[in-house]
Amino acid sequence: MPLGKHKRDEVPALKPYNTGLTIEEVRVAYQPAHIAKLGSNENPFGPSPKAVEAMNALGSSIALYPSFPLHEDYATTMGATVEHVVIGDDFSIPLDALIEAAGRAKMLIFSNPMNPVGVWLGIDAFRRLISSLSTNTRLVVDEAYFEYAALEEDFPSALEELKGSGLNWLVLRTLSKAYGLAGLRIGYGIASSPDFKSYLDRARTPLNVNAADQAAAIAAIADEDHVRAGVRYIRSERQRLMQKLTESGFKVASSAGNFLFIDAGQLSDTVAAELLTTGTIVKPWRQQGFRDFIRVSIGKAEDNDKFVAEFLASSGKGE
Repeated sequence: MPLGKHKRDEVPALKPYNTGLTIEEVRVAYQPAHIAKLGSNENPFGPSPKAVEAMNALGSSIALYPSFPLHEDYATTMGATVEHVVIGDDFSIPLDALIEAAGRAKMLIFSNPMNPVGVWLGIDAFRRLISSLSTNTRLVVDEAYFEYAALEEDFPSALEELKGSGLNWLVLRTLSKAYGLAGLRIGYGIASSPDFKSYLDRARTPLNVNAADQAAAIAAIADEDHVRAGVRYIRSERQRLMQKLTESGFKVASSAGNFLFIDAGQLSDTVAAELLTTGTIVKPWRQQGFRDFIRVSIGKAEDNDKFVAEFLASSGKGE
């Protein structure tokens, strides 16, 4: 599919970055007895053993986030005007409003399931959305919570649904959630065509994923049993937590992610600050119209129970 009128004129003029040959590429191509890698100005003595030791010491802390930039920050930096489509009071995604807004957009960025609420477009709604799009609208589907959502009966895989759509699209997935590599900040995107990918490769920073991240990512993807077990556990705990909260009278959004979006009934900053005094960290939501909501990640059972007991007590609903 041609990329259409919204391709930036500057990008085609950029030359693809030449990263040079790796040792493995030379070994496969030529099978030499010895390889002297002298083309990339690398240190032949390697890193300090202390640096290697420090990386090894990170251990399971690579599951924790250091920081997190937002999609719209990058769009704004490029001079874009960002238009938000807000969910309804019943947590429903306003499909008609989304379709209307997309008709005016050069790019539609859509999370399925969405963060922070956790709701999602089902198969029929997703198909209606993509069938309404112009070929001049870039579609970016963020499936950060795909592994948790894929088990929902009506959840659409964007990759399957977008095949043959004729659109220019990019599906984003991450290893930060179900794969537990949040601290490494690594994920991947799948583009609709080689042409689209080639322009993305020219515009992005080359070599933007380091070797340690890549090694961890490959090993994490290969360990399917670990991911499946974690997803099952989180889904079970998510349901248990939601049941406890709704039975206690709280409004909680349905979620296909590893979190719940909860109407705390009072200012979220107040609730979050009180929970911090007992060592429980939640996310207060500060967006207009949702300042009474908190987002709570699903953790291990003992941490979930700690949150529920303290949250109910702070709300005057504890035993």
